[in-house]
Amino acid sequence: MNRTYIADVKAGERVRISGFVENLRNKKKMAFLVIKDISGKLQVTIEKEPNPELAALVDRLTLDSVVTVEGPVVANEYVKMGGMEMLPDTLKIESIADALPIKDDSEIDSRMDYRWIDLRREQNQLMIKLQTTLVGSMREFLLQRDFVEIHTPKLIGAASESGSEVFEVKYFDGKAYLAQSPQFYKQMAMASGLDRIFETGPVFRAEKSYTNKHATEFTGFDLEFSYCTSCEEVMHMEETLLAYAFEKVAAKHGEDIKRLFGEDKAVIVPTVPFPRIRLADLYAELEARYGYTVPDECKGDLTTDAEHLCAKFAMEKYGSEFLFVTDYDAKERAFYHMRDERGVPMGYDLIWRGCEITTGAIREHRYDVLKKQAEEKGLGNDVSFYLQFFRYGCPPHGGFGLGVDRLTMLFLGLSIKEVQFLFRGPNRLTP
Repeated sequence: MNRTYIADVKAGERVRISGFVENLRNKKKMAFLVIKDISGKLQVTIEKEPNPELAALVDRLTLDSVVTVEGPVVANEYVKMGGMEMLPDTLKIESIADALPIKDDSEIDSRMDYRWIDLRREQNQLMIKLQTTLVGSMREFLLQRDFVEIHTPKLIGAASESGSEVFEVKYFDGKAYLAQSPQFYKQMAMASGLDRIFETGPVFRAEKSYTNKHATEFTGFDLEFSYCTSCEEVMHMEETLLAYAFEKVAAKHGEDIKRLFGEDKAVIVPTVPFPRIRLADLYAELEARYGYTVPDECKGDLTTDAEHLCAKFAMEKYGSEFLFVTDYDAKERAFYHMRDERGVPMGYDLIWRGCEITTGAIREHRYDVLKKQAEEKGLGNDVSFYLQFFRYGCPPHGGFGLGVDRLTMLFLGLSIKEVQFLFRGPNRLTP
């Protein structure tokens, strides 16, 4: 008999299930087991006297042992889990668990030391399911719009993709670096004529950041597409992508998110278009509404405090959790952002729930202009290989990137440590 997932079990059927022993009440005449797999839980009830072999096996069990049981499933209105239970005639112990070194309420770093145990919690398994639905729906959205998926290298020869620090690694007789983003190769794909591309893959940042939203390795979801000439086209692509994905997440996991994380974590499917505001206008609003001011030398970029205030401001003014912020100072943006006739980068940040989730832009595709802007930033020699992509014809293009982990963090109100399968930070390289 093939294994049946617990979510698919129905009363009146004979099934085989496998999973962890989540709860065990081993009484003199009866034993009650709660078996849990990735899909759900089922009570297994064993009468000991008619089944001495099963009783002997139950006596060996510990919490979190793994078992396979087989037998008929019957309806029982007194059983709270689905109103049914299994009355097994076979039980196989797959493995016996030692006493667990952590509990649900253990400190976060202790839980990270035993992450494979921590991931058994229903909340964490929902988190992984949410990520799967989120990434799958974004991929689905793009495939419907003729995007193709690429896989760019994570070992690179230059260390100047952005302002972030990079990890240097030994590469045979030379050195290489772990990629900070797929940005350069996304743009190479545009010069290749691939027209519309996306990628999901690891991103590395050698920053000693100890905030609740930074990690030294995380998963990025990036896209780039050709023949767009305005920032508005890129913003529209992103807002429709996110609205589509959020609707899928809400439909599949919305009720479970509220049940396990609280009503205040309900998934709100955004309406399109998202509100837009220029950075200077945003600062004027924040000062008028909340008395928040920044020094003149900081007004070309969005401060962390202003970013947090965006959550309150966007809901008050627009009734939206999202806010596009545009018109940053050129010195605060990457050299490959195209600038308009005012010299203002044609890009934006997208803020969700008071946290930046995207920097997007129209890219500069003209070789001579791009070369000049790289030299302005002191990067001419470091990015010479990248500049070659634009010498032989390249369409106008734009794009953006999203952090899958950061999105999950904001969905559930957790820290970045808690939403990654395995967190990597300045002080964490294992497990």
